[in-house]
Amino acid sequence: MILNDSMSLWLSLLFAGLVTSTALVAEEVKVGGDSKFVPLTNGKPYIYVVHEGSSIKVQRVQDRNYELSGHFAKTIQPCPPFCLNPMLPAPDVEPYGEVEMFDFMEKSLRDGKGILIDARTPSWFSKGTIPGAVNIPFTELTKEPASPEMAEILEKFGAKERGDIGFFTALLEKWGIVDARYKTEDWDFTQAKDLVLFCNGPDCGQSPRAIRGLLAADYPADKIKYYRGGMRMWEFWGITTVVPGARE
Repeated sequence: MILNDSMSLWLSLLFAGLVTSTALVAEEVKVGGDSKFVPLTNGKPYIYVVHEGSSIKVQRVQDRNYELSGHFAKTIQPCPPFCLNPMLPAPDVEPYGEVEMFDFMEKSLRDGKGILIDARTPSWFSKGTIPGAVNIPFTELTKEPASPEMAEILEKFGAKERGDIGFFTALLEKWGIVDARYKTEDWDFTQAKDLVLFCNGPDCGQSPRAIRGLLAADYPADKIKYYRGGMRMWEFWGITTVVPGARE
């Protein structure tokens, strides 16, 4: 049978589609359907995060014999200071689990609209952290709300100092004619970034203290998230960590 040009083109496209579909199915089996591969979540095998200028692949440990060890394997420690913290460190601050963390890292963090904050002391941070995180110790985030140090931090997070807004502007905001949802007398948080804070885990009080320090400085509660599981649960699930300053 002699094929005309139209028929040949149609068959070529059909063959290309079959090859592509086969490749996609093969990849799905490799990272999703293969019982030997452990993905981050169902349908999400891994994600990529930029950390210190390098792209880091974040995924689960693939060794089925992996067990948590070291400090984070300790379940019984003195309380205080290692006391279990509430799910909510403050009213209206949303708690995050690992799945929410993945979503934040893929979207807000990647797009520059969010900041992932390791609120632990530098000595803890230097031992290993979550890819994409920056170290801002809780001691820096609990400065006096009106201090120059706190003002500098708020500006780094995208807040703008307002200065004298004038009588009529203040009146319009008070009446609700002008949207002032993210504005205070001293600060405009409209363009402030979404923050996710974490520390060593449910029995670590460093990130909760940092969150309360930000709230005392009028940072909007709905722009702050709390990853309560922290490093303990991140490592429990065998998810990628990085040592700051290290290069492969």
